[in-house]
Parts: sequence; structure tokens; C-alpha cells
Amino acid sequence: MKIAIIDCGTNTFNLLIRSQAENRTLFNTKIPVRLAEGAGEDLLISEAAQTRALDALAQHKQTALDWEVDALYAVATAAVRTAPNGTDLVQAAEKDLGIKINVIDGNTEAQLIYEGVKQGIEFKDAGSLIMDIGGGSTEFILLRDKKPVWQASFALGSSVMLNRFRPADPILPEEIEAIEDYLDEVLAPLKEAAGKEFPRVLIGSSGSFDTLAQMCAEIFRTSRFEEDETSYTFSMHEYMNVANRMLKSTFEERLNTPGMIPMRADMIVMACIEINYIIKRFGIRLLQQCNYALKEGLYYSLENDSEQWQKSSL
Repeated sequence: MKIAIIDCGTNTFNLLIRSQAENRTLFNTKIPVRLAEGAGEDLLISEAAQTRALDALAQHKQTALDWEVDALYAVATAAVRTAPNGTDLVQAAEKDLGIKINVIDGNTEAQLIYEGVKQGIEFKDAGSLIMDIGGGSTEFILLRDKKPVWQASFALGSSVMLNRFRPADPILPEEIEAIEDYLDEVLAPLKEAAGKEFPRVLIGSSGSFDTLAQMCAEIFRTSRFEEDETSYTFSMHEYMNVANRMLKSTFEERLNTPGMIPMRADMIVMACIEINYIIKRFGIRLLQQCNYALKEGLYYSLENDSEQWQKSSL
């Protein structure tokens, strides 16, 4: 049986096609949609963004049909669940394309991310913290003895933060300080929970960490980063070098950095500030990236309990 999963994120719509019989990924791709682009304080999805979203869904469905999948599932996260007109996109997707979008809350998103990450990386014995920076939200999952003991979702996605702070280019030191003060306030629940767990390993999933891993591998050429590998371990020195470079660079300079994914060139600044904050705040000693995240978590969830998810028409 072939399963197709569409993860409707704030920045990108991701497609995963896996074979249950062969227990392997057949195809994996993403289309940038930038649902939050043009959104004001009301968080409304613009007409242009909705058009991009529906076009991406149509392309992904056609790809799924070309692969002759047996089932298609779609989930949407922060941008759709928080937008007052998010239901308009959900209804249009079902009406025009036969795609039923499962809109999930932040807790479910965090749970699926954990389920995905644990398939792609071997957890260390030390206390660990999973961090997934999306466009609309950032999820954290604390691990003790390789098991989750606390999880939460915060409205700290890279697009949301970019819209909130609109920093100079390159970002100014006082702007970084203001963002860190904001993180200190918003992440109070994480600090309280993590203070009891003492995480020393940070595991990052999704686009920002993927981009940073690719840049580190291409700039330093000291560690392998292959598409068929499911995780990457950073040298902390190399990560900090690249992160500081991002914070001191203009948009054009970031865009021309080896390994940079073009659509990440503006958002990577906010991601680096968040990651640096976590590293400093909790004394992180090991930084890892995992290729698997929400969509892989949903795939494994479907194996155990497919009834809770709406299936789309093919």
C-alpha cells in the first residue's frame, strides 16, 4: 500500500509518499507557499497566499496520482489554525480538489513531530530537547530517558517573528536583544520545565535546521550531509560560525551563502536567534538535525490509528 501525506505548513507544503509494503520513502518534495506573507495583525491568509496554497495542493495531488497511491492524507498547522479565514482554505481544498485537510492543534503537532523524529535519529541517554521551527509556530519536546515528558507549541515561527519585529538588514544588536527579551518572556513555561530536566542535547527538525546543516556541510566540508541520511550532527563551532555569519549578513549575502535555500534567506535570521537562545539558556552541548518531522510522524500514526484522520478523495 502506498500512502501520500501532505503537510500544509506556514512556509511550505510538503509531500511524502511511502510504501508500507517496502517500508521506505518513495518520493519527498516541497512547494513554497508562504501562507503568512502579507498577513497583518489579524493573521488573515491573503487571497494570493490561498491561491498559492491551492495550486500547491493540486500539484501534490497530481504527483500522488502519478505514483498511484492508495490513500492521501493532509494536515495543516499554525497558519491555518490561527487564521480567522483558515476555514476558507480548508473548504476550498475539499470542494475544488477533494482534499480533506486535518487542522491540528499545537499539542498534536508536537506529538507528531516527536513520532517522526524518533524514527530518524537515535536518542542519546542525556536529557534532550527537540525543537521544530516552522513558519507559524515552534514546537518543543523534552525527553527524559529517551521518552517525552513535556511538550508545547509557541507562536514563535520564523514568519511570525519576522512580521512582528521587521528587523533591519543586517539585523542590529539592539534588535537581537529585544527579540531575546521577548523569547525570555514567551518561553517561561519551557524554562520552568527544562530547569528540572537539564537538557544537554538539542535536536532540530524541519526547514531552518535542514538549511543550517546544509550550509555547515558545504562551507566547512568536514561532515557528510547526504539526502538519504536521516540525521546530521553539527560541530558546535561550525554552527556558531554560520549562525553569526547569518546575523551579520545582508539578505543578498545570505542568499549567496553556499547551501542556502533561497526561500530561507530572510527567515534564517529569526531561526538563528531562537536556536542561539536555547543553546545559551540551557547549556546545550550537542546539536543534531533530523530529516524526519511531522509528516513522517503522521505516517507512523496512520499505521497505529488511521481512523482518527480524514482521508482525501483520489
